[in-house]
Amino acid sequence: MGRGRQKAKHTKVARELKYFSPSTDLTALEKEIGHPSDTDDQYVDKWADLYDDEETQDEDEESDEDSRVK
Repeated sequence: MGRGRQKAKHTKVARELKYFSPSTDLTALEKEIGHPSDTDDQYVDKWADLYDDEETQDEDEESDEDSRVK
């Protein structure tokens, strides 16, 4: 018969956890994670210079085929 009080306590704790939202210091979190905040080069492809563009490769193949036909 003691289950009612235990369930009520768990319900109370769950409700407190659900609606409790502490203030989050995002700058401190960013420093802790170690992510630099001002990086504009995050979308730059660092491997792009190593390979030719696909369009350039397609054009080269077409010109090779044209020279073979002649």
